[in-house]
Amino acid sequence: MMMSRTLALAPFAALALLAACAGSGPKATPPAPPTVVIPGSLAAPSSQVLMRTLWADGVQIYECRKAPDASFPDWAFVAPEATLKDAAGTLVGRHYGGPTWEANDGSKVVGVVKAKADAANLHAIPWLLLETHSTGKPGLFARVTTIQRVATVGGVAPETGCGTATIGRQERVPYTAQYAQYAPAN
Repeated sequence: MMMSRTLALAPFAALALLAACAGSGPKATPPAPPTVVIPGSLAAPSSQVLMRTLWADGVQIYECRKAPDASFPDWAFVAPEATLKDAAGTLVGRHYGGPTWEANDGSKVVGVVKAKADAANLHAIPWLLLETHSTGKPGLFARVTTIQRVATVGGVAPETGCGTATIGRQERVPYTAQYAQYAPAN
C-alpha cells in the first residue's frame, strides 16, 4: 500500500520540482545580434578600443517646416529620443538631442558627425561615425570619444503629411540602432 501511495504522489512531486527549477534559472538574455560589417569610412580611430555596444530603442522626431529658400515645407529632423540597453537588456541610459548619450550615473557625451554611410535598408536612417566629448560627471560614458551608429532600422522622415497647413506639426518615427562606444586605449 505504501508503494502505490508513493507512485500516486510521483507526478505531483515532479511538477513541484519543475516549478522550482523554472523560477530559479539565470536571467534570460537577448539573442546575440547579427555580425555588423562596418564600412571603412565609419571605422573608429586605431588608437581607440571598443568599450561597449548599446542597443537603442526609441524615436526620431521630425517637424514640418518651411525653409526660407524652399518653395514647399518639408520634414526637418529635430532630435532622437531613445533608451539605451546593454547586451543583457539592462537599461544603462538614454539618447536625446545634441546628440547626447547619457548614462544612468549622470556621465554623458555630446557628438558631432564625422562620417555618414547609407544604411543597408532604404527605410532606415544612415549609419554614422561621431566624435564625442564629455559634458557630464565622471562615470560610464565619461571616457567615450567616438561612437558608431550602425544596424539602424526605421527612423526616416515621413514621406507625406507636411504642407502649408501642417507647418509646426511633429512626427515621432520609431527606430532602433546599435551604438558602439570607443575610448582611447590607455
